[in-house]
Amino acid sequence: MRLRHAGWALLGATMLGAGLLLSGPPAGMIDWLAARHPGCVYRLPVEEPLVALTIDDGPDPATTPGILAELRRHGARATFFVITERLQGRAPLVRRMLAEGHELGNHFTRDRPGIRLSAEAFAQDLEHAHRALSRYGPVRWARPGAGWYSQRMVATMAEKGYHCALGSVYPYDATIPSTTFASWHIIGNVQPGAIVVLHDGGARGERTVRVLETVLPALERRGFRVVTLSELAAAARPASATD
Repeated sequence: MRLRHAGWALLGATMLGAGLLLSGPPAGMIDWLAARHPGCVYRLPVEEPLVALTIDDGPDPATTPGILAELRRHGARATFFVITERLQGRAPLVRRMLAEGHELGNHFTRDRPGIRLSAEAFAQDLEHAHRALSRYGPVRWARPGAGWYSQRMVATMAEKGYHCALGSVYPYDATIPSTTFASWHIIGNVQPGAIVVLHDGGARGERTVRVLETVLPALERRGFRVVTLSELAAAARPASATD
């Protein structure tokens, strides 16, 4: 009997996990997670139909131009969380991002989970990435690799003048190579104040172009405006806005 009950519990947990994968976590769960692990922004309360688009892991000269072209086509703006070891020889592409109204975010120097670094190594990694990015202009947002963070990491980012940003709409595009699923997931889960996470680079960047071809017109039809994180924060209700 205990084994049977354990089997049903496992099945229920599996079905719950599958449901969350397909439909995304409810807003209440995201708010609970943000309250339980404070220091990073997941979404922001806004009165206007605004959604922030964030794109991780670029720049990539093969795919970033296509992403920029799609954003420009629809009058959308994004925050590009840049991995600075990928900046070499790509300064014109970064300048194009900024010239077209987008902003840069700090995604550290390499694609790795920052939570595995020592306190000293994390601080050094943040600082090295900051030096590489700040020559292009102010950078105020940081996103730890793999999305895991501790209060120590949050404190270090704050000491350096950064706000930590994660997201509330994550279509698993880094692991599920389906543009249909990613598009469906975003369109079905976006609400005012949402922060969407997509990826650049190689096949991921190619998929992001195709996802944006579907998602941006769909959001336009629903009256949403796609903006940077800083624009979303500026529109947030005063008690929750990130200054």
